Amino acid sequence: MRATMQTVARAVLGFCALPMATTQSWASEPAQTCQAARPVPHISEEIAFENAGVVLRGTVYRPRRPVGAVVLVHGSGQEARMSDFAARFAGSGIAVLTYDKRGVGKSGGTYAGPEVGTNNVDPQNLALLGDDANAAVRALAGRLAPSRTPVGLLGFSQAGWVIPLAAEQNRAVGFMVLFSGPLITTLEQLRFQFYTNGDPKFWDTHDEAQARKHVRDDPDRFPFVATDPRTALSRVSVPGLWLYGARDVQVPARLSIERLGELRATGKRFEHRLFPSLGHNTAFAEDAEPVCTAVAWIKARAKR
Repeated sequence: MRATMQTVARAVLGFCALPMATTQSWASEPAQTCQAARPVPHISEEIAFENAGVVLRGTVYRPRRPVGAVVLVHGSGQEARMSDFAARFAGSGIAVLTYDKRGVGKSGGTYAGPEVGTNNVDPQNLALLGDDANAAVRALAGRLAPSRTPVGLLGFSQAGWVIPLAAEQNRAVGFMVLFSGPLITTLEQLRFQFYTNGDPKFWDTHDEAQARKHVRDDPDRFPFVATDPRTALSRVSVPGLWLYGARDVQVPARLSIERLGELRATGKRFEHRLFPSLGHNTAFAEDAEPVCTAVAWIKARAKR
């Protein structure tokens, strides 16, 4: 069982034939404008907060007058706080709390993932990570009081399953931003990733129809209960932005965008951007446009 769980956890994030017009594509200021802006001065503060009997530790980056605020939610892996990424948003006027994932760095608790032979997309673990994110939202909101700065959740990859679970349970979450967040189930993601085998040239030799057939029809190699982010997303009312790379070989971007469109057709305020030349790591690409898009979108929400 240990070897099986290691294989599952390594494969899962940790991490399209139909038109996409049903989901609104969001345009932002040019990346060069975003990069050229002078960083806003900000301070940093070490904090600790609790969830489920465990102390989690992180850092708040706070401009003097933040226009918005986000809690950073990890992808898969033994992820510590993302200080450089957080400082980048704080320099754009957005307060940030980034923390060490449970069982990692200075945070207590038990880490679930491939390094310890456990399944990091078990529904219970995803729900626990969502509860951790909500505890972080409360901690950040407390640091910003008495201001009413809107606080959202911003995450990467596997956070596409975690953030909807958190937002469904917490009315204090004001918005969501997902970099390469899957709109497919955890089992569907495994099928896709086994099919692509992580090959960065996969889309040079395969088409959307082939990928969708494997996502739909391939037998599951490992038995566990799947999590479908659409279940939680159907119950949230806050706006969200998803940022995808068309060459992603871990999350099928166009299929995810199509499913966003189906949710948007029910009245959800969900938007997306698709970057044709990028792969899975949209948040950390050399191209600054995905991050600039997220910053501009958060600021636009704050003005409404």
